[in-house]
Amino acid sequence: MSNAAFSEAFVGTVEPHAAWGAHQLETFNAFLPSGDWSADLDQCFYRQGGQDLRISVLGTWDVRDNSWLWGWANPGFANAPVARAAHALRRFGHENGVPEFTHELVPLGGAPDPRMAAETLAFGAMSVLGAAGYIGVQASPEARLYLVPDDPQVPRHVPDAVTLPRILMTGAGIFGSSERQVVTGYFERHGLPQQPTEDGIRVGLPDGTPVSIRFDAQGRVAAIDAHFATAPGQ
Repeated sequence: MSNAAFSEAFVGTVEPHAAWGAHQLETFNAFLPSGDWSADLDQCFYRQGGQDLRISVLGTWDVRDNSWLWGWANPGFANAPVARAAHALRRFGHENGVPEFTHELVPLGGAPDPRMAAETLAFGAMSVLGAAGYIGVQASPEARLYLVPDDPQVPRHVPDAVTLPRILMTGAGIFGSSERQVVTGYFERHGLPQQPTEDGIRVGLPDGTPVSIRFDAQGRVAAIDAHFATAPGQ
């Protein structure tokens, strides 16, 4: 993704959550079936492919002027319960100095790909909020609506040694600024202690598998090694 549309504060705040967000979004997309969708924002309700979810609004992207309007600033539902995630994000933005989360309208027309910039903004919001995913749907010919699920039935991902290398490198590629921040941020989000090594870190995954990650002199991931247990005699 390009960082051209975003402030350093946005990138620096979201990037440590990028691998966590990528893994959780993958889990959410596998859970939510494809199909027709409908929503009742007054009831905080969303249905897609026969799956019902309680949701909250993040914001809307206007394809005519490539601007993003946060739910807390939208007069249609700013004071309604469905905007609670947007209000929480606004508070986060003020507490952490992220202008993209505190300005009512975020211009995205300067991005190389405004549609991708809108997705990046939604992804960043989902990730820092710790939401279980995000949904983008075409609400009208002029606008896309972005939502986050607020429903305990949505599964949460668990780190595992098999998918870990792919997930970490996917997260590192989203902004491409600091791979070390992406890696350490992923484990911090999961509350997994990290032991420093000569050239990286060592972490124990929830299933007990120890993982060693090495970085090169530029802070890029050089190797990810999982030390799988083997049965006696193997």
